[in-house]
Amino acid sequence: MSAALKLVEKEGMENKNKALDAALAQIERAFGKGSIMKLGQREALEGGGMHTIIVANPKGGSGKTTLIEKLIPEFRLRGLRVSMIKRAHHSFDVDVPGKDSWRHRQAGCHEVLISSENRWALMHELRGAPEMSLDECIARMSPCDLLLVEGNKHSPLPKLEVWRSVNGKALLHPNDAHVLGIATDVPVETLLPRFELDAVREIADFILDKAR
Repeated sequence: MSAALKLVEKEGMENKNKALDAALAQIERAFGKGSIMKLGQREALEGGGMHTIIVANPKGGSGKTTLIEKLIPEFRLRGLRVSMIKRAHHSFDVDVPGKDSWRHRQAGCHEVLISSENRWALMHELRGAPEMSLDECIARMSPCDLLLVEGNKHSPLPKLEVWRSVNGKALLHPNDAHVLGIATDVPVETLLPRFELDAVREIADFILDKAR
């Protein structure tokens, strides 16, 4: 192949790439940044089944739940099925005292499953048995594209740390090598990617890139 022909092909490819970049930029201006998922992100999610990342903080009140609440619609807009595991640090009950299912559990049922046309819920009583590990919780989840975990900050899974200066707690990073990025309300000294707490699209891109 002659040098002239190679040059023409190179220029043609460069023009195509410029046209594609312009088209993508126009779409993002119209519909917002993040409205197009990168091919590598989509392939990574499709190729490996369920991908998991932990959203952790050193102390409550960091805005972790609020951030997750904003991220979920963003992921759904990108065509992803998202699920959640929430670690509770105290006794909790999703049932209503006095209802039939509550009375059945109080009477000694090991499990009670409630089902309707909109949803179903399985309540499992440990009754002294050990609490499930995070791996056991993940194994019980139905297939999805992305599994978010709120809490479980000591687990060796990739983490996004959410931190507010008013809490007065030290960052999990750099003492936790599994923290791969930080969302904060103020600048912090770190070599990791840092995001403003309201940078939802950028954080969503980061999570899709780092979840495994």
